[in-house]
Amino acid sequence: MKLLFFGDIIGKPGREAIKKILPELKKQHNPDLVFANGENLSHGKGISEESLNQMKEAGINWFTSGNHVFARKGAIEILENKKWPVLRPANWGEGIPGRGWEIIELRSKKILLVNLIGRVFMNQQFDDPFACINHILDEYSLNKEDGKVQVSAIIVDWHAEATSEKIALGWHLDGRVSAVLGTHTHVATNDDRVLPGGTAFISDMGMVGVQDSVLGVDKNIIVKRFLTQMPYRMELAEGGVLVNAVVITLDDSTGLAQNIEKIREVVGL
Repeated sequence: MKLLFFGDIIGKPGREAIKKILPELKKQHNPDLVFANGENLSHGKGISEESLNQMKEAGINWFTSGNHVFARKGAIEILENKKWPVLRPANWGEGIPGRGWEIIELRSKKILLVNLIGRVFMNQQFDDPFACINHILDEYSLNKEDGKVQVSAIIVDWHAEATSEKIALGWHLDGRVSAVLGTHTHVATNDDRVLPGGTAFISDMGMVGVQDSVLGVDKNIIVKRFLTQMPYRMELAEGGVLVNAVVITLDDSTGLAQNIEKIREVVGL
């Protein structure tokens, strides 16, 4: 099984780049499913029906998210409606709209997609992500006869700030899930590997956003904010888009990773 996962897609430039490059990547890698972190789809912060529909039509099957997912009006209605293939972090807290994990049916296979959010250096007081994933894995397991619900793959979008927290969860889940894929910082890391137990890991996949920017935002605005400490309105940058993603190849018999390959391409718009 092959899975293609894009990092945080930043606003219209990111969406346009996905439309342009995804057909080529599908031909090249032939993924069984395509995922993306979509919390910044709409004007760089939040989600909307229009932005999600554009990306679904482009070929993305499922979306994860993070701390910005509730930023725009209508997000609660989207997350509460199961017709939308969108997750919010499972450890956000009790009584939060939406779902933090889902079983995706793929022919005869079942893929468990989980969305988690970190706590280190984050503004909100989220529940413990380590305890949350342990609780989920009390119910589901990866191709094992252990009395739990068996699934063919378990993919975790790990939306966190601190690399130490990200790496620690990778080791905690090694051999128990297919992949732990970091999002949130928008900067791709160089630590992609298959851990000894068979879990594909990367601290951050990076963004799908304008390359000559600060995390997708107009660089001049951000520099002025640092120079003056004044709250200049942030606007998305324009220009060529840096597309960051990973392709994961899984062993069909075990659900564990055989390979993780980084994708890094600049798309002109």
